[in-house]
Amino acid sequence: MIVAFSITPLGVGEGVAEPVARAVKVVRASGLPNRTDAMFTTIEGEWDEVMDVVKRAVEAVAEVAPRVSLVLKADLRQGVTDGMTAKLESLEQHLS
Repeated sequence: MIVAFSITPLGVGEGVAEPVARAVKVVRASGLPNRTDAMFTTIEGEWDEVMDVVKRAVEAVAEVAPRVSLVLKADLRQGVTDGMTAKLESLEQHLS
């Protein structure tokens, strides 16, 4: 399972780097394959472990924000591992 999600702290003003960093720290500490860009954090693993990380990331932001918005997109595909890397490698092959 691959999940791309974005957590937005609301009610903390324009500077959201510190609250968002709290979420990214949770993801990185999970040990699951992950990638963070300007819009989303992507994480890969089994349903329960991925959803637990997302929940803990939201909770970390909620500790410092009165309101939290979560956007989540999931790719559920049985029997696929290392999907984050495999999808990009397939794309690169088609670009060359």
